[in-house]
Amino acid sequence: MHPFDAEKPPQLAVLLGYAGLLPFVGGALGIWVIPLGWRPFVLNALLDFSAVILAFMGAIHWGLAMRAEETDENAKLQLGLSVIPPLLGWAALAGGLPMGLSLPIFLFSFIGLYLADMHAVRVGLAPQWYPALRTPLTLVVCLSLLVAWASVLIR
Repeated sequence: MHPFDAEKPPQLAVLLGYAGLLPFVGGALGIWVIPLGWRPFVLNALLDFSAVILAFMGAIHWGLAMRAEETDENAKLQLGLSVIPPLLGWAALAGGLPMGLSLPIFLFSFIGLYLADMHAVRVGLAPQWYPALRTPLTLVVCLSLLVAWASVLIR
């Protein structure tokens, strides 16, 4: 069986993926327990890391498109989709938006990225095991961003 057709993700990908959740979970929970004076620092760090991960995950789509045939319309779509997540992350950071607006932009960006990931699997550009890795990771990222957003809305 070709590794692309495997149902389970490689163990290293799982380990690194879950390690990447630490800044999300730590930031989202940290906002609720640290002194108020530190909250802006933690929120900014969470958004900075979110932007980095959006760029990283967008680059995966660039790579998926590069390995496909040049005439593959799905690959062209993935190539286009690869630049949207980092642009949204950059706009949310560089735009000087309030946290109450930046956080949902990141949240919806990760949801959109997940939908692009699942499309890549359906059309055969991404491996069959990808949903088994991406689904739980995306859920934790989105829950973390929701927890952080709640802290901004409530306090």
